[in-house]
Amino acid sequence: MPHDITEAAPNALSLEFLEGLYADYLQDPESVPPDFREYFSKIPADPRFAERPQLGPSFEPTSVFNPHVNGYAVALRGGNGAAAAAVAEGVSDAAVRQDRVDALVRAYRVRGHMIAQIDPLGLPRPTQPELEPEFYGLTPDDLDRKFSSRTIFGAEALTLREILTRLRNTYCRSIGVQFMHIDDLTVKNWLQDRMEGSENRIQLSREEQLRILTKLTDAVIFEEFIQKKFVGAKSFSLEGSESLIPLLAFAVDRAAEHGVDEIVLGMAHRGRLNVLANIMGKNPRDIFREFQDNDPELFFGSGDVKYHLGHSSDFVTASGRTVHLSLCFNPSHLEFVNPVVVGRTRAKQDRAGDVARSKKIAILIHGDAAFAGEGIVQETLNLSQLDAYTTGGTIHIVVNNQIGFTTPPSQGRSTTYATDVAKMLQIPIFHVNGEDPEAVAQVVRLAMDFRDTFLRDVVIDMYGYRRYGHNETDEPSFTQPLLYRAIARRKSVRDGYLEHLLRLGGVTKEEADRIAVERREHLEAELSEASRKGYQRVADWLGGYWKGYRGGPEADVPDVDTGVDRARLSELLRKQTELPSNFHPHKQIERLLGQRRAMADGQRPLDWGTAELLAFATLVTEGTRVRLTGQDSGRGTFSQRHAVLHDYEDGHAYVPLCHLDPNQAPIEIYNSPLSEAGVLGFEYGYSLDWPDALVLWEAQFGDFANAAQVIIDQFLVSAEDKWRRLSGLVMLLPHGYEGQGPEHSSARLERFLTLAAEENIQVVQPSTPAQYFHVLRRQVVRPWRKPLIVFTPKSLLRHPLCTSSLDEFATGRFQRVLPDVKRPKDASKVLLCSGKIYYDLYKRREEMGRDDVAIVRIEQFYPLPDPILRAAIDQYDDGTPVVWVQEEPENMGAWRLLRARLGPMLFGRFPFRGVCRAESASPATGSANCHRLEQQRLLERAFAD
Repeated sequence: MPHDITEAAPNALSLEFLEGLYADYLQDPESVPPDFREYFSKIPADPRFAERPQLGPSFEPTSVFNPHVNGYAVALRGGNGAAAAAVAEGVSDAAVRQDRVDALVRAYRVRGHMIAQIDPLGLPRPTQPELEPEFYGLTPDDLDRKFSSRTIFGAEALTLREILTRLRNTYCRSIGVQFMHIDDLTVKNWLQDRMEGSENRIQLSREEQLRILTKLTDAVIFEEFIQKKFVGAKSFSLEGSESLIPLLAFAVDRAAEHGVDEIVLGMAHRGRLNVLANIMGKNPRDIFREFQDNDPELFFGSGDVKYHLGHSSDFVTASGRTVHLSLCFNPSHLEFVNPVVVGRTRAKQDRAGDVARSKKIAILIHGDAAFAGEGIVQETLNLSQLDAYTTGGTIHIVVNNQIGFTTPPSQGRSTTYATDVAKMLQIPIFHVNGEDPEAVAQVVRLAMDFRDTFLRDVVIDMYGYRRYGHNETDEPSFTQPLLYRAIARRKSVRDGYLEHLLRLGGVTKEEADRIAVERREHLEAELSEASRKGYQRVADWLGGYWKGYRGGPEADVPDVDTGVDRARLSELLRKQTELPSNFHPHKQIERLLGQRRAMADGQRPLDWGTAELLAFATLVTEGTRVRLTGQDSGRGTFSQRHAVLHDYEDGHAYVPLCHLDPNQAPIEIYNSPLSEAGVLGFEYGYSLDWPDALVLWEAQFGDFANAAQVIIDQFLVSAEDKWRRLSGLVMLLPHGYEGQGPEHSSARLERFLTLAAEENIQVVQPSTPAQYFHVLRRQVVRPWRKPLIVFTPKSLLRHPLCTSSLDEFATGRFQRVLPDVKRPKDASKVLLCSGKIYYDLYKRREEMGRDDVAIVRIEQFYPLPDPILRAAIDQYDDGTPVVWVQEEPENMGAWRLLRARLGPMLFGRFPFRGVCRAESASPATGSANCHRLEQQRLLERAFAD
């Protein structure tokens, strides 16, 4: 709060401070120090203070006890400061000074980072008056006076000069720390003790200093080599932030000391090649071969640029421990790899039984502009402490170039730091000067120890600069002439650190030169090998967990039966209706469980929600892990699932699917936060490391999936083609036109069909519960791993015709096309459709008595089953019109793809046309009555001759 320093003989006291103390005294005399309590007791009673005001509503600040509002300051101010002077005469001078010193200490902890020397370019920072002793009424005479330093680790009493030195060394040198926003006092005290006890400086051995120098040399020599050998090629150099390499090496070393055996990393393109070569252990020859690009025929329509590629390897630490590292493949869409990395980490933890979240960790390397600018950062941070997504803390490293392409921070963010969004979490943020490698080492140790101790995220904001433009062909001085003039004068971090070591006498110039020569010779040898005729990379596709699974064409993988014995189905369904004796379900849940018991006994057909739970039950009892997350997925958006039940009396949860068999596999069904991109990215990452699980993400409405379009476009549908990476993730997208408006009608089938190529995904719209059951089981039972996009129903969840018998679950498999059940061979017309519209067409046909019209359903849009579709309509006479009917507008849905794929004459025999809503910029009308009118006209056109 502001400090109003008032001169009162013989001392200067803060009226604000005194008023606050007096207010505390009036409430509880024991709450103030003895010196103040003794004097306040001598202040004459005043009738104005006879009764204390009653507390009023919190939104009426004038009714809250407040000395400024309720008149308690009058006794202290006395209209002319007389009371303040009286207090000053009676209060211990030492106590007042001590309080000021304590306020100064706190100010350094809160705001010391604001004057820390974290910018290697030395750009000026605003002064902070709160960090000067004069702000608190302390004078030069107080500098050598001893004060209690009980709140500073390791010292009972220090002079003010010593306190200032320790605080400035701790918080204002090459490291600035934001941690006072943390509410947990234990966490704050831990950080204070660790930092103030060492003055935020690490004592390195000669071997550790040599390791830093070696890693810096690796980083610098690699960048120099690339620049000289591949002139003008884009590499997105790390120059200016080379300390990232020793930072990562020390992070892995420290993680191994904590028992970590695997780390998943994600990063953008800046410095990625350097990290691949000097941390990930990728052979430089492979990187050089990618620069040479001598094998274009291998990459027709596929592959990715070299600075997007991933890699896995075993890293041997300085102490001889081995840690497996995996750097995820990454698109140019900055930060969207974040949830993918965290999802992979969670899957690795779950697979290894790492319930403590201590053996597998995630490291994310960010850019400053992207960390502040991309919303996916916040979405990922929000997952960190949620049971469904926690990994025990992610290490965030911001490579702070202090610029984003050509945009300076003043135009790129509204916050002081690029990392301010991370203050949403109860975690520390370490800002560190990247030109001080030993400060970087200190921060790394603190960060890794913090994560290990508290199982929370932690942020390292490493300030550096970008020696070149956004890429090596860009001219940055067009837009930042002053900045790049300053950068041009900077020597490399390696050279600056070497000078420091030479002054200390721990390293000789000869040793340093020998390290550099060895590194250059190694890179020359690697380049020679890459240039050798006939050189081939070693393939690293589909190893480990993925052995036995495959991608490629669907035709190469045989179909499988997915039925389950009828008695087993009844047993599993009945078990899901059994609740503990002390569980009190809602009355409607009791009724639902009764209906499911009737289904288990064959007395009632199964609905959609029951079919899904039965698919999950059969899989987990066969040993397959199931994981489903999404907004409201425990109950289901449309109250159809009820997989997670809640006691009506005390609210505790019970999941029947978790209690089917003592030896069953785990099943997880979680409600997600209100996030699409972050959660879908997480589940995609999870699926990458658990190919033998059924991993599902459900949109609240399919319309909302487009909020995750980057994950869909850059990862889900293209990863196999770009990076040779497979996924069996399932997306459940509620879809159907029911008069709910343009944002609650369409999951945008047309977008997925536009993205479908080279059999990269599966797109299905099952129209019966049994079909849904079989397609979910098929996703696991056969070894073909492609993302499965399921357009799920809404109104059909309770439609009386959208049911299936137990026998339909016990036999057969998913049918890509469903022929007409009536099979009118002499049909005058064939209506081709999919999903909910089938039931509308079926009802209209029954009402009109049009037995001459056949209705055929496409259940799998992609890969489009041409031979199966041909077989379904082959029985009809040549020239029989085939009409595609869809609820979507003409420019949406499947019509345009089908017309382009099948042509105006279907299989050369049947005239082919479409019946759709009119072309529209918006998926649906917002008027329920208009929707009904459109639907009526659509059906009329479908049956019109």
